[in-house]
Amino acid sequence: MATPVLPCIPAKFPKPPPHPPPPPYSTYTRYPRPLAAHPALSSNRPSDLSALLAAAARAGDLRLGRALHRLLLRGDLLSTDAVVANSLLTFYSRCGAVATARTVFDGMRGLRDIVSWTAMASCLARNGAERESLSLIGEMLEAGLLPNAYTLSAAAHACFPHELYRLAGGTVLGFVHKMGFWGTDVSVSSAMIDMLARNGDLASARVVFDGLIEKTVVVWTLLISRYVQGECAEEAVELFLEFFEDGFEPDRYTMSSMISACTELRSVRLGQQLHSLALRLGLASDGCVSCGLVDMYAKLNIEQSIDYSKKVFERMPKHDVMSWTALISGYVQCGVQENKVMALLGEMLNENIRPNHITYYPILKACANISDQDSGRQVHAHVIKFSLASVYTVGNALVSMYAESGCMEEARRVFDQLYEENMISFRNERSSAPLDHPSTRMDVGVSSSAFASLISAAASVGMLTKGQQLHAMSLKAGFGSDRFISNSLVSFYSRCGYLEDACQSFDELKYRNVISWTSMISGLAKHGYAERALSLFCAMISAGVKPNDVTYIAVLSACSHVGLVKEGKEYFRSMKKDHGLIPRMEHYACMVDLLARSGHVKEALELINKMPLKADALVWKTLLGACRTNDNIEIGAIAANHVIELEPRDPAPYVLLSNLYADAGLWDKVARIRSAMRDKNLNKETGLSWIEFENTAHEFRAGDTSHPRAQDIYAKLDSLIREIKCMGYVPNTSIVLHDMSDELKEQCLVQHSEKIAVAFGLITTSAPKPIRIFKNLRVCADCHSAIKYMSKATRREIILRDSNRFHTMKDGECSCGEYW
Repeated sequence: MATPVLPCIPAKFPKPPPHPPPPPYSTYTRYPRPLAAHPALSSNRPSDLSALLAAAARAGDLRLGRALHRLLLRGDLLSTDAVVANSLLTFYSRCGAVATARTVFDGMRGLRDIVSWTAMASCLARNGAERESLSLIGEMLEAGLLPNAYTLSAAAHACFPHELYRLAGGTVLGFVHKMGFWGTDVSVSSAMIDMLARNGDLASARVVFDGLIEKTVVVWTLLISRYVQGECAEEAVELFLEFFEDGFEPDRYTMSSMISACTELRSVRLGQQLHSLALRLGLASDGCVSCGLVDMYAKLNIEQSIDYSKKVFERMPKHDVMSWTALISGYVQCGVQENKVMALLGEMLNENIRPNHITYYPILKACANISDQDSGRQVHAHVIKFSLASVYTVGNALVSMYAESGCMEEARRVFDQLYEENMISFRNERSSAPLDHPSTRMDVGVSSSAFASLISAAASVGMLTKGQQLHAMSLKAGFGSDRFISNSLVSFYSRCGYLEDACQSFDELKYRNVISWTSMISGLAKHGYAERALSLFCAMISAGVKPNDVTYIAVLSACSHVGLVKEGKEYFRSMKKDHGLIPRMEHYACMVDLLARSGHVKEALELINKMPLKADALVWKTLLGACRTNDNIEIGAIAANHVIELEPRDPAPYVLLSNLYADAGLWDKVARIRSAMRDKNLNKETGLSWIEFENTAHEFRAGDTSHPRAQDIYAKLDSLIREIKCMGYVPNTSIVLHDMSDELKEQCLVQHSEKIAVAFGLITTSAPKPIRIFKNLRVCADCHSAIKYMSKATRREIILRDSNRFHTMKDGECSCGEYW
């Protein structure tokens, strides 16, 4: 379907109605005189007291409301006047003071009316106690009271997550019909639309919307935003066209939702039209709209897209944490100039704007992308300084940053701390009453997002047992059908080598979005099951789910892992042709990897030179790695020079080029490269392998003797090497890039970290349990060959996850098919 384009923009919209006058006592929220002397209290009129409590609720002033509560307790109004008691209950409800609201409600046994029940139910529903809210409404019905519009709106809000919707959603809809609110009451219909859309039933949400006799900007915007959040951007644009035709004027929320829809569609023309419309309506200077435009231009992937983002940012009248975060995220999303992110952080701090947990996520991602460990550690120090290290989104980003940079010890240390702090929070919240200030938890606790993020962090460091514990805890917390957690479980189990468990998690998903499909496709690809991955991609298209940029990275990686050059080219072309997706840097890197590893090194170089984007270090590094496989020194040197120019502090290009020269026996050039590394104080990344045993990661380096069971490990390894030599294993001494005797080379090979980890796994576990090993670098050719023999000699399945993919070795065969 072609992306809809906006019609001609009306020169003038209907004039909006004037704002209603402010309610009484709205200026008294910070009354300067002693509260006891306030005229509303001295009059002793319930209406005046209710108005003052309403003003305190609007201001969110708990201190004022509690002072009023104390004064009211001196008299008898709370026990005799339902209006005043309801006003106090509503005040605590709107301030999120759940425990106090419940105390007030429980003390109103003789005064409760529909307002009391509704206020309490709404308070529970909006503060994470949805099941209790529905239960309370059930008690109200048993007491003989019928729901009003506000009660039904509260009930609709409580019908999430999906289990509660299945339990009570139909009943709520039935009451809406029975009470005559269907199509006539905008607030109730909006609540129904929201309930249906949040539970994945956008078709029914549209039916409710179409049945509304009178529609407001709010209800139009609600459905548009839910379409966008439900990954139905095309439907959102079509609805926006109808919105225009009915003569409505978009507000900041409508415009923000539409910009998000355009970002998802990657439509340059629509994006420019929306920007023009925002300028005409005077909305372009609004913070939310401007941040959306910054994000949109960064993701449109057009020439100089980040420059457009920066222009929008510079034209904003005022910069705040949200606008700076949008700009920083834009640099990371573009995949270019990521080295400037730290400079942007410095500018932000110079403006005395304090970053929040959302700001640090893209910054840490940029540090990981460019392998900048030093900057990553500086950011980590900032995070600790601002007390954000325990926020799960930041903690997950820290774990990923250290893991992707090869600093596995630090990654595990951060994960262990994050895990323990969140488990303490989990236990405390399970055992305590709701807090008066749930917002003070700031992302730390038992939300589905917290569980999903922690499970993802466990996958980054290969902590299977703790990930499984998190899975079990999420089930106990009632998140069994939560899509965020289910998606993270698909990724977690596949990244930990449990592909069948990942498939089971995927199969159990009732509502699969693009993230669900992409996670499963990526898992199959990394395990070497390209045909299954591509078949699943076809099933995804047939199911009507539109792939995104990340989906195509997984698809192209699947082709690359098994050398499907023809198919990879077809999928690369179909990105733009069939789905309107403009290839990003990562897609070109996948194509370079596919071509170069299949022997088409010159074609890969030609692709780089013809790219509409300037190739980044990732693309050149990919080409350099493939040049060693194909012994192409000339192109390898070209690629290495480009990487060194783009990332002068990265030791990887020096190491890769040195290995390439060593393979060719050019020892003088090897010596020059190593000398250059010493002069620049660059060190080769240390190879690490680890295996989880008894909830602890046991880590090994080459020649490692520090483990308490080192003697047993090496005894097992020596006997295993002797056994597999009898089976035909011949050490591949050619990969030892030092000018030494073959005997010493063979001794070096025996002590590689992955072999030590296998030996440890064999002495600590027994058949039929598979041995699962993780490595921060690519497995070497000799270890790959030796471990295949070991799997046959011991009759054990050995699963090795290196930095690129999984190798499942069984009976002397590997799932990679020798293509790695």
